[in-house]
Amino acid sequence: MPTSALATGPTLTVSADGGVHVFDRDALLARTDVVEITTSRDVAYRTPRTYRAVALAKLLEGVAIPPDAVVEAVAQDGFVTQLPRDLVYANDGIVAYMAIEAADRPWPLIPGKDKSAGAFYVVWLGDQASSVPTMMWPYQIVSLSVQDAPAKRWPSLAVDPMLPALHPARDGQTLFVNKCFTCHTMNQAGSASAGPDLNLPMNPTEYFTDAGLRALIRDPRSVRIWPDQRMPSFAEEDLSDEELGLILAYLNHMANRKSRATEGGSSKR
Repeated sequence: MPTSALATGPTLTVSADGGVHVFDRDALLARTDVVEITTSRDVAYRTPRTYRAVALAKLLEGVAIPPDAVVEAVAQDGFVTQLPRDLVYANDGIVAYMAIEAADRPWPLIPGKDKSAGAFYVVWLGDQASSVPTMMWPYQIVSLSVQDAPAKRWPSLAVDPMLPALHPARDGQTLFVNKCFTCHTMNQAGSASAGPDLNLPMNPTEYFTDAGLRALIRDPRSVRIWPDQRMPSFAEEDLSDEELGLILAYLNHMANRKSRATEGGSSKR
């Protein structure tokens, strides 16, 4: 994909197959497939909102996404989330859109924050939109790229292959990638930079009690408060007690599997 001409406003970079395309905000808003949508659930604003948007599948039209790959969305603040290919192209009760903030119609500040969700924000519509995890509603996006699934891209994320098939740490690994990998790295593997690595030099299970770590994940401000605090709370509707236990099983397991990432794609060295 060729790179576009220099833009005067916010841009969104899409990369795949070794090519890069830079989308200018105004050019995106001028597309013929831009539609007006209204969310019923809105993770950023917590109330229904109307946006001008392009279906994410349309935006990625012509981009090859292998069946086992993901679309990695990177935000301005270092938040990174992996959007599964099947979810991007799902059309049965759920559709992903790239909402675009127009220069002459700026969005309001996100409740409790000093920034809006613009200029680019992935939102979901449809009967099943409420099932999309909170972490898969990234806002202030600066880039999208096609990548291998995290465990393939960074083998140091993986649990011991000799673990029993039903060991809770296996399911915990999947949940970790979906819930925690957006802000944190593991064994210095990952693209996120919003939070610290969760295994090096120490794993949080090595210095938190089980109760303390559960409280931190549920409501960080119940454990410690500082001016630049950014970690979100995880209510039970976003992370059940069972799922939280599985993540802790994964962290406990990885405390004995410390290693430094050497695979391509790690942003930490």
